[in-house]
Amino acid sequence: MSGPYAASIRVYSLRDLRLSPTMTHLSQQRLSLDHGAFTDLLATTENLLVIQDLDGVCMGLVKDPLTRQMTPKYIEAVPNFDGHFYVLTNGEHVGQRGVNGIVERAMGDRAKGLYLPGLAAGGVLWQDRHGALSHPGVSEAELAFLQAVPEKMTAALQAFLDVHCRNLSETERTACIQSTVLNNVASPTANLNTVYELLQDAALYRQLQQRMVALTDELLQDAVSQRLDSSFFVHYAPNLGRDDSGQEVIWCADETGSGTTDFQFMLRGAIKEAGVLALLNRYYLDKLGHHPLGVGFSAREAPRTMANMLALAKQDLDPALMPTIVGVGDTVTSQAVEEDGQTVFKRGGSDRNFLQLIQDLGQAFNTPNVVAYVDSSGGELKNRRPLSIELGQVASGPGDPADAHDPLTLNVVFPGGHAQYVSAFCSAAGRRLKRP
Repeated sequence: MSGPYAASIRVYSLRDLRLSPTMTHLSQQRLSLDHGAFTDLLATTENLLVIQDLDGVCMGLVKDPLTRQMTPKYIEAVPNFDGHFYVLTNGEHVGQRGVNGIVERAMGDRAKGLYLPGLAAGGVLWQDRHGALSHPGVSEAELAFLQAVPEKMTAALQAFLDVHCRNLSETERTACIQSTVLNNVASPTANLNTVYELLQDAALYRQLQQRMVALTDELLQDAVSQRLDSSFFVHYAPNLGRDDSGQEVIWCADETGSGTTDFQFMLRGAIKEAGVLALLNRYYLDKLGHHPLGVGFSAREAPRTMANMLALAKQDLDPALMPTIVGVGDTVTSQAVEEDGQTVFKRGGSDRNFLQLIQDLGQAFNTPNVVAYVDSSGGELKNRRPLSIELGQVASGPGDPADAHDPLTLNVVFPGGHAQYVSAFCSAAGRRLKRP
């Protein structure tokens, strides 16, 4: 190959690549606590792409999204990975509950140029570090429909509280609704954490979960009547994976925890694993000068199955430029259930599939990709299973301990939560900045 990009392509050629012991070590580990090796990988890997979730990873999980906080040192560290770091979140960049507001509250007048680059709303809202936004593949009619969803969520929640929470004053009910209904631009959400704490009743909370399921079903039917029948889907977080029809399975509350707390009305195609392809398309643009998956490629245009996503990547992405991808998330579930007299495992979590695709890409392209898991069970939300630590080692991961055949391997884990991960990230960022 010749031309202005030949030199950079030669640098990243797999024929010349010599995997460091650190890279090889972590990609072959399971539930490793070797944070030094993780820091080395981030600090020294030239052809690197970090794809990271937000809530529970770089900031604590809280009941009220309006109270989220992010440490300034983390925000200041991100630009050191410029071009090698993207966020991938089901939350959003802008709006009252957007991540940009968290950055602005943390940094004040210094926020300019420090916004977190990447994809929000499951992969359909793009933002660069300067806050420039776009929503590739999304129509104005779809955005208009989404704009009306928060009002309907508010009405449904108000009716429920009026019947079941009469002990609360009108002011308290209003405050509860304000912290529950997230008027996101592309992913309006009912976040029921606050209501769950108020109810303190698993059976009653299950009724609310079912009411939210019914409401989102009604919204999907409304979309069909407006000729938007293929525009939307509902994301449950956390969930128990998908059923045979591809629909996510709600995690009903029981005496051990809340199960599903977030009901997100999202644009079809806005799934994190599709976002991985969209981010790779942008990464390759920096190396090649063109988009290998197409200029207009977005998460909404990606194949719908993981197998087909992997096939598309193998077809169109140059192996010589494939980076070492580090995926970082905190929501991976596995739950044993009885079906027809047999024990089966329902595997889900909003980060599972994008982490799985990163793992599969590593195997397909022979790159030492690393899946990192941040234990967010110590936050205000009690719907995560904590890591089990015995004698200085991780005895079991966040899934069901009996699930011995989970296909997703968590290479390195952070039992100390977001603070422990942020410390490693910032250390790597400082070293990366000082490289010659």
